[in-house]
Amino acid sequence: MESIILFSLVLILLFIGLPVGISLGLSSILFITFFSHDSLSSVAISLFGAGQHYTLLAIPFFIIASSYMSTGGVAKRLINFAIASVGHFRGGLAMASVLACMMFAALSGSSPATVVAIGTIAIAGMTQVGYSKEFAAGIIANAGTLGILIPPSIVMVVYAASVDVSVGRMFLAGVIPGLMAGGMLMLAIYVVARIKKLPAEEWKGFGHLIRGGKEAGWGLFLVVIIMGGIYGGVFTPTEAAVVAAVYSMFIALFVYRDMGPLKGKTWTNDNDAPHARVGFNGTVYGVSFFLVWEIMSFFVFADSETVTGGDRAIWGAIMSVALAIFYVYKRSSKIEESVGKCLSAGVPIWGRNLSMMLRGFFPSLFGEESRKVMLEGTKTTIMLMFIIANALLFAHTLSAERIPQMITEWMLGVGFNWFTFLIAVNILLLIGGQFMEPSGLLVIVAPVVFPIAMELGVDPIHLGIIMVVNMEIGMITPPIGLNLFVTSGITGMSLARVVKAAMPFVLVLMVFLVMVTYIPALSTALPYSIMGPEIIQ
Repeated sequence: MESIILFSLVLILLFIGLPVGISLGLSSILFITFFSHDSLSSVAISLFGAGQHYTLLAIPFFIIASSYMSTGGVAKRLINFAIASVGHFRGGLAMASVLACMMFAALSGSSPATVVAIGTIAIAGMTQVGYSKEFAAGIIANAGTLGILIPPSIVMVVYAASVDVSVGRMFLAGVIPGLMAGGMLMLAIYVVARIKKLPAEEWKGFGHLIRGGKEAGWGLFLVVIIMGGIYGGVFTPTEAAVVAAVYSMFIALFVYRDMGPLKGKTWTNDNDAPHARVGFNGTVYGVSFFLVWEIMSFFVFADSETVTGGDRAIWGAIMSVALAIFYVYKRSSKIEESVGKCLSAGVPIWGRNLSMMLRGFFPSLFGEESRKVMLEGTKTTIMLMFIIANALLFAHTLSAERIPQMITEWMLGVGFNWFTFLIAVNILLLIGGQFMEPSGLLVIVAPVVFPIAMELGVDPIHLGIIMVVNMEIGMITPPIGLNLFVTSGITGMSLARVVKAAMPFVLVLMVFLVMVTYIPALSTALPYSIMGPEIIQ
């Protein structure tokens, strides 16, 4: 009876038009006040605990990292690299859009951010070369959902916090399913492209592919820092989020220069001498290699008692100098200048750029565009944390009334096994995902189904990936599919047209959901081979 009253209160408040967060919190407070023996002080304790939850602290920093990486420059570089990789296949531009979404998902952790950043550029590009606007919109709406499946993922952080499992294992568990989902979408596009004879881009050679990779490299290196740092034991997922935020800010403001006072200012000018550019480029490669080496070797040898920081620095310096000299030697022979003259001529270019960066450091950090990014990130954080805090209060109310335990006893009593239980979970989440924001829904549903899953022997990490995939599909199914509204906004298409365009590819994700549900190894093989099984106390 208690569960019926509590869920009825939530539905009534939602139907009268209150926001999801308020509906969850207010229904919990009303239930505790009039129907429960629990103290109202538990409300304050639960809400305060949401803000103090260490795992959830990762969310605002991942959002800030996503905000800085959501600049047009980063997205454009990823798209160019994706086109260079798969654009020469029939339907290659559409496949490249999916690949770009996969790469951006690994930077942002957010589906709407992926749709906006990639879709704004990719949809316009596809329509210009002959794709229908509906086809392009359907692809981006679906591919954008990979933002919450490919790690790092904000939704995975929420699940891990709500049921107290490892964020690191969840991130690893999303790698194979994320790549598989992207591959299935690309395969579906290729089949459609062969049938409809969609265009293919010209293959421009491996040189074009390497150039695209170099341009996108600094953005993609964020993935290495996050994943390498976590699994190298250097920092926790929450600390990784902080590092990601700082790195994203530095790359956007000072390396790519997509925003701030340095926006539009290139590292080299047209009036720089050719041999000076060669010398500068050579030292850039050397310095870049040294920085990458220092970070990667730190992950690998952080716990070593024999390899010191000085040793790593010496090795890195030797290899970096050798790389710089080799590059300059190969290039200088074409312009008939000595290696030493090229290197010395490149020094003034370094001086000019370092001077610009020093003068623009504080104006970049506190400038209008940075303030706007921080403000948008703060708004998103407050909205998301408000929903999560009230959802945690709702979950506390469920636990206090032993509702999850009662549901568990009932399901076991009527003969549910792990197979039928997962069918029920998928149906519940597919329906709920049509009406609620993923993080709020997860915080409500996960504490209810988690004890049942443990009783039936379902792996906790496997359950988490199943829930995340359901949230993916929920973001592209009406009436409250967030990706549908975002895609409609960036294309100017009506919501009905976007829904119709997205539905064929939703079928691909439904097939993918069945595979993830009943092939646990897709989710568990990688995390358990690296970190071992999740132990539930």
